Amino acid sequence: MLFSEKSYKFMFEALKLAEIAANEDEVPIGAVVVKDGKIIGKGYNQVEKLKDATAHAEIIALTAASNNLQSKVLEDCDLYVTVEPCLMCTGASFLSKIKNIYFSTYEPKTGACGSIYNIPDENKLNHKISIISGIYENESKLLLQNYFSSKRKQ
Repeated sequence: MLFSEKSYKFMFEALKLAEIAANEDEVPIGAVVVKDGKIIGKGYNQVEKLKDATAHAEIIALTAASNNLQSKVLEDCDLYVTVEPCLMCTGASFLSKIKNIYFSTYEPKTGACGSIYNIPDENKLNHKISIISGIYENESKLLLQNYFSSKRKQ
C-alpha cells in the first residue's frame, strides 16, 4: 500500500518518540496527534517512569492535544502511533472523537484495532474512526524486537 508523504512525515515523528521511550527503558511506542497538518500533541510510553499503567504514548499525546486546543473533543484530528492501540487507547481515541488512527504494526497480544479486538468496526458506537496500518511497519517492529531482546538478556 502506498501512503501519503504527510503520513510518512508524521509517523516518522512518532518513531522518533518511540526511540526516546526505548532510550528511557520504556516499551518503544510513540504517538503524535495532528490537526490541519500540524502536530498538536506528542507522547511516548512513560509507564515505568511514572509508575502509571495508563501512561501510554497515545494517552499522553491525546492529553497534550486536548490541552493545546483547550478542548476534550479532537474532531478532524489524526492519531499516528507506532503500534496498534490497546483497548484503553482505542477507547480514549473514540471519546476524543479522533478522525483517523494510523499505526505502524499490529499488536497481537493487546491490539484493539484489528488484532484481538476490532473496536473501530463496532456498529454500536456512535463515532467512526478510520484505521490505516503499515506505515514504517518494519522500523517499528525492529524497535520492539530490539527492546524485548535486550530485556530477555537482563
